[in-house]
Amino acid sequence: MKSKVLNYQTKISRPLPEVFDFFSKAENLNRLTPESIHFKILTPLPILMKVGQRIDYRIKLFGIPFLWQTEICEWQPNVKFADKQLSGPYVEWHHQHIFEEENGQTLMTDIITYKSKGWILAPFLHWFFVDRNVKEIFAHRETKLNEIFPTTKFN
Repeated sequence: MKSKVLNYQTKISRPLPEVFDFFSKAENLNRLTPESIHFKILTPLPILMKVGQRIDYRIKLFGIPFLWQTEICEWQPNVKFADKQLSGPYVEWHHQHIFEEENGQTLMTDIITYKSKGWILAPFLHWFFVDRNVKEIFAHRETKLNEIFPTTKFN
């Protein structure tokens, strides 16, 4: 099974430095993640974001607990950052966050490349569970972003 790539664009009615600052604080992931995932950052806060920074989490997917470790693999303040999974629930997970200023607003693009575990059952598990779950997580994030940054628009 090959990797899946999802692209999300979000227009946030706030200046780019404010939006980037919000996303560069790992603890804000708690505000954007559905409660059903039981998301908990295990790395002591605050976390200094930089290339090579590893962050440990505990999550629950489909009722199964996972330890998840990611590493910041790109860090360009007010431009972009990316994280990749070192260990966790996916065979592959790479998440790019790209920020652009447009007329005093921020256009944020997320590019998520991921691949499900499951060996021979991976295509079925991906289609039936994982793909839907990842999309639900980002839909929840859109709702939360609209609460945090009112008048936010999504594509």
